[in-house]
Amino acid sequence: MAQVQDVQRDQALTTRWVYSFDQADPKNRSLLGGKGANLAQMVQWGFPVPPGFTITTEACNEYWARGGKFPEGLLDEVALAILRLERTAGKRFGDAFQPLLVSVRSGAPVSMPGMMDTILNLGLNDLTVRALANQSQDPAFAYDSYRRLIQMFANVVFNVSLEPFEHALRAAKAKHGVERDRDLPADAWKDLVATYLKLFAEHVGQPFPQDVNVQLELAIEAVFRSWNSPRAFVYRKAHGIPETLGTAVNVQAMVFGNMGDDSGTGVIFTRHPSTGEPVLFGEFLSNAQGEDVVAGIRTPQPIADLAYTMPHVYESLVALAKQLETRFRDMQDVEFTVERGKLFVLQTRSGKRTAQAAVRIAIDMLHEGLIQPEEALLRVDAQHLRQLLHRRLQGTDALQVFAKGLPASPGASVGRIVLDADTAVEWAQRGEKVVLVRPETTPEDIHGVLAAEGVVTTHGGMTSHAAVVARGIGKPAVCGCDGVHIDFEARQVESNGVVLKEGDVISVDGGTGTVYVGEAQMEEAKMADELKELLSIADQVRRLKVRANADTPEDARRAREFGAEGIGLCRTEHMFLSPDRVPLVQRMILATTSAERQAALSKLLPLQVSDFTAIFEAMDGLPVTIRLLDPPLHEFLPREEELAERLEALRAQGASEDEIAETEQLLRQARYLREANPMMGLRGSRLGIVYPEIYDMQMEAIITAAAQAKRRGIAVDLEVMLPLIGSPKELRVLRERMEEIAKRTMEREGVEIEYRIGTMIEVPRAALTADQIAEDAQFFSFGTNDLTQMTFAFSRDDAEGKFLNVYLDREILPYNPFETLDTEGVGKLIQWAVEAGRKRRPDLKTGVCGEHGGDPASIAFCEDIGLDYVSCSPFRIPVARIAAAQAAVRKRMTG
Repeated sequence: MAQVQDVQRDQALTTRWVYSFDQADPKNRSLLGGKGANLAQMVQWGFPVPPGFTITTEACNEYWARGGKFPEGLLDEVALAILRLERTAGKRFGDAFQPLLVSVRSGAPVSMPGMMDTILNLGLNDLTVRALANQSQDPAFAYDSYRRLIQMFANVVFNVSLEPFEHALRAAKAKHGVERDRDLPADAWKDLVATYLKLFAEHVGQPFPQDVNVQLELAIEAVFRSWNSPRAFVYRKAHGIPETLGTAVNVQAMVFGNMGDDSGTGVIFTRHPSTGEPVLFGEFLSNAQGEDVVAGIRTPQPIADLAYTMPHVYESLVALAKQLETRFRDMQDVEFTVERGKLFVLQTRSGKRTAQAAVRIAIDMLHEGLIQPEEALLRVDAQHLRQLLHRRLQGTDALQVFAKGLPASPGASVGRIVLDADTAVEWAQRGEKVVLVRPETTPEDIHGVLAAEGVVTTHGGMTSHAAVVARGIGKPAVCGCDGVHIDFEARQVESNGVVLKEGDVISVDGGTGTVYVGEAQMEEAKMADELKELLSIADQVRRLKVRANADTPEDARRAREFGAEGIGLCRTEHMFLSPDRVPLVQRMILATTSAERQAALSKLLPLQVSDFTAIFEAMDGLPVTIRLLDPPLHEFLPREEELAERLEALRAQGASEDEIAETEQLLRQARYLREANPMMGLRGSRLGIVYPEIYDMQMEAIITAAAQAKRRGIAVDLEVMLPLIGSPKELRVLRERMEEIAKRTMEREGVEIEYRIGTMIEVPRAALTADQIAEDAQFFSFGTNDLTQMTFAFSRDDAEGKFLNVYLDREILPYNPFETLDTEGVGKLIQWAVEAGRKRRPDLKTGVCGEHGGDPASIAFCEDIGLDYVSCSPFRIPVARIAAAQAAVRKRMTG
């Protein structure tokens, strides 16, 4: 590294890549990263933060743009920043008497806890370690710090496994007859350092660098490289974080938590990250460094214990937590170190929290006057709200407790045990629900955590990597199950004499920290008062209406309980699938004449009337959009192979001629209806044109049910949707026939029913001819599932199982287009159709009723292009209500 001899260069060198904490602009998070911005802010507020400097995200991006080479002038600026840091700290980097040691940490603009690299104790070598021992009067501390640097440097900079070093540490403890690292004598640490130096040279192929400036250069480069590490890539992909942000690097003077029993390190949350309670929550390890806590190497003590062991520090910590939360106006995740009784803040950031905690914290802070209603809405990740509405373990009394640990992330899951992240992904991709069981998770396990239903670790605490990541992504986790032993060779786990093999089923209760043997039942969650209040705020803010996809009266009632403002999609084919109705549908399909078909349909008519009446009753005045039969008829018949096997068995058994003849007819019809591509075959509006009796029956049933409901005082707001329209003439033909059936039915019932006829836009041609289709359609409902399939030419069932994961892994697609709307392709078709349709019919109502109706990112697009509503499954309605409000707020904020 270039050496700076003249202090006057302070004035001569233009800062471009490096900013000291006391000089940086804390508002520039994109440049400084979240950690650097917060450190700068705390320093400028006067908090006890060790001094340091930030290398900007621009330097990281320039490093990658130059093919892995430092930007011009960066090392000169770093050298100058070290000189300033030396003056502030009163120590010198690499000095033989008063050595300055530093930590080197990452810090992206968006928090990515544990995903990128950190190096502590940098600046130690064979010379400075002796100086540190003399300065501290504690050789054990000095050589412990040195061995930590060697091990971490080998792992982070040169990607050497930690195991050889850990093996040597275990051997040293066994030799000296101690169980804890801290009980090793100074001579043992000196011997261990010598062993570590040999291991380093053996595994790296070169000696450990004694030049502290070389150490710093390599550490900075390692942090830059970690931005594109596999674990960071997976995390960004899972959380929608752009690849272009880059990471900053924070170089900070070391303070030491491993200087004796009056020292230590810990992590606190200013409120409980699982429940949101306004209590100090966290953990502390005496005589330890920060990595010991977050890596789960040792199981720490609850932060409340600090009130007894170091009461003055605890009081300072409580006051500090309150100040930080008030200043940053959010719950904070604070890493701190105590060096010989003095408290230092190493970093603070907005804390990762569960959905339950996020809602409570937002509402509590609103009541406390810290934030405004719209801010409270934006403090909640709408996607994570689903965990509040899902099921919990029930009836666990009948199950055997396998293990107890810390309730690290609430919620419940049931799945098969897997012992490594790759297996978790492999099994999950084939449809298995899995629970990842590990000694502790590391950032390299992130893909397995994402694939699993839940996580169990044998080590680590409430602030370990597994706990923080699980809470952040809404997965239940139980950590610190000390009694569980994992045998990787035998692929099994053992606890209290109970042995479970990989693949055995366990149930995980992240709220109590209990793991059970076998499969537990689940119970529905109840909506908390805080969530109800947040939803009430959202309803006052949002413009988009939120409807439900509901096919049964039970779905309709549940949807209304969750706040649905109507039914955006009632799929009538689902009403045909109950065991007592399938034979009637099959009889209708087997009919060879119109009269036979009508006879079968006449038996379905009263059943449909009953269904629709109950749905109108459940909605009572809210709009109900009923889609006429959409899927191809063969879906209501048994598979050809099953029919052929049944026919062969009947003949072999000597069954009656009538039974054989009926099965033969079913087989003939199944073969006749078979299609090479049923998604694009005889279905939807084509079915209604070829077999008009089917739609006639459904329209009669709808109007009859509406008339009966109206006579009972139930308000009916009816919309009839014609599916799979591809041309204006199709719609016109069907609309005229439906209007004739409706008129005839109303005359018979003696009741006038107002209704609208519209169509589902799910064929690209319909979107492109939307202006013509709008002449006969009073509303458009975009069926984004089929529109996505037909626009991409993807079969969803085949794509997700065969190639879509490859496309996502290789970034050919940025996300699964069946989960989040493809705004560049499918979205443009929707926008085109809305604009063209409204030019022809200004009062045209438009909405989305595919799976995307419950996806927050897709909802934001619907808000941007001015749709009237989204429709989603009942359990996603609260998510959609919040997401619609957030979209409205953000749209106003951006103008």
